[in-house]
Amino acid sequence: MSYAYLFKYIIIGDTGVGKSCLLLQFTDKRFRQQHDLTIGVEFGARTVQIHNKNIKLQIWDTAGQESFKSITRSYYRGAAGALLVYDITRRDTFNHLTRWLEEVRQNGNPDMTIMLIGNKCDLDARRQVSFEEGDRFAKENGLIFTETSAKTAFNVEEAFLQTSQMIYENIDKGMYDLSSEKSGIRVGNESYQVMSGENYNATNKKLDKNTNSNPKSSGCC
Repeated sequence: MSYAYLFKYIIIGDTGVGKSCLLLQFTDKRFRQQHDLTIGVEFGARTVQIHNKNIKLQIWDTAGQESFKSITRSYYRGAAGALLVYDITRRDTFNHLTRWLEEVRQNGNPDMTIMLIGNKCDLDARRQVSFEEGDRFAKENGLIFTETSAKTAFNVEEAFLQTSQMIYENIDKGMYDLSSEKSGIRVGNESYQVMSGENYNATNKKLDKNTNSNPKSSGCC
């Protein structure tokens, strides 16, 4: 499939916050209750629409374990966007955000768009980190913020699309050197036709919270 641009993404955060589940929900529209720990990196891709242009998202899901840090650091370079994920039911994963943010900013593109995600919001009864705390951390550090549930798919589309929208707008502002691989953006040869089917338009997409979520359930979402 042709595309106007290809955006490279990375997903980072502690082990068990639901990074792989977010990727699977976004690319395959499904949730897997049991998920093995990511070894090194996993990869997914999907084409979406931003302003009626096809944008291919190439997404790298990184391992959260310390033993794989030397591998995952190499993926920070050449990424246009990052999803920084924590688990709202585990305060330690929120407390580690500063360390993750320092690492991605030391090793990544200075113009990288970063979305902060508080995942597992379907487990609200077990919440340890308030929405307001996540929002405040994002504002203090210049990040976009949302809460998601990879299990119910709540806000998963929005998280990826909002990040893509901002990258696209930054292209229009001339913020990137598109001739450099370090930008994390590749120019395609699409004729900018409007696509149909399962692609999504960031300017028109409306998301509703899944009412079938079970606060007592568990899993990697």
